Amino acid sequence: MNPVIVVHGGGSSSISKERKECVRQGIMRAATVGYNILKEGGSAVDAVEGAVIVLENDPEFNAGCGSVLNVNGDVEMDASIMDGKDLSTGAVSAVRCIANPIKLARLVMDKTPHCFLTDQGAAKFAAAMGIPQIPGEQLVTERNIKRLEKEKREKGAQKPDCKKNLGTVGAVALDCKGNVAYATSTGGIVNKMFGRVGDSPCVGSGGYADNNIGAISTTGHGESILKVNLARLALFHVEQGKTLEEAANLSLGYMKSRLKGLGGVILVDKTGGWVVKWTSTSMPWAAAKEGKLYSGIDVGETTTTDLA
Repeated sequence: MNPVIVVHGGGSSSISKERKECVRQGIMRAATVGYNILKEGGSAVDAVEGAVIVLENDPEFNAGCGSVLNVNGDVEMDASIMDGKDLSTGAVSAVRCIANPIKLARLVMDKTPHCFLTDQGAAKFAAAMGIPQIPGEQLVTERNIKRLEKEKREKGAQKPDCKKNLGTVGAVALDCKGNVAYATSTGGIVNKMFGRVGDSPCVGSGGYADNNIGAISTTGHGESILKVNLARLALFHVEQGKTLEEAANLSLGYMKSRLKGLGGVILVDKTGGWVVKWTSTSMPWAAAKEGKLYSGIDVGETTTTDLA
């Protein structure tokens, strides 16, 4: 089986020219790291975790360092991961003061009988697993302080068709053994209520992976994604015999027509086919397969480069 990985940096309103190149380089770097893990025989789960860690460590993306701020000016992060081989999954929500929530989600999957830990329970588990606490301010960027101030002035965070703040990061992969996996991580929505949790840690909404079908990671307006179970909805269409492109278009189209919710998806199927689709203005993405790296940000724009 030829391994493949696809990553996204979140559906969003248009990305400024000054940021575009940094965002493009970040997303390509994440896909390359994940693809190298696959090429060296690593599992799909290892690859999606590795790719998402790169994005969590990059302040350009709304996950880990660079997460948006809640109403109190704090970072609360959500993440989930799933192995399509046996449907094992791990998720965390409302976590603070750790650099990589996706690592914690992976540990929930691997080291506990549970699927989902939140807030204080997740923090205690992180400490027990030796994940270091970092000062919360290390996750806060100047750009996000300004975004929160702007959002409070405009009071826009609660609009149901909220077209801003759609950032999440995610990855899907197929490894050489035919296993698929997904990982999704986010800081959520700017100016969100304290304790608000979106779709990203919720299996079936923020992502899903099943070796019999494929894997998906979603991004967009979390409340809308939760209401339609976007990840599982898209894979249902694949199960029904639709192409990946049709499945993506149908599920995103339903969310938009029913709820005015905007977002995006990345999908890989059990044969190594892949697709990226979004209804938001832009969605940074990159995919690696058979020694080629594909990437884009805006609709209709794809660049292809050779991987060394």
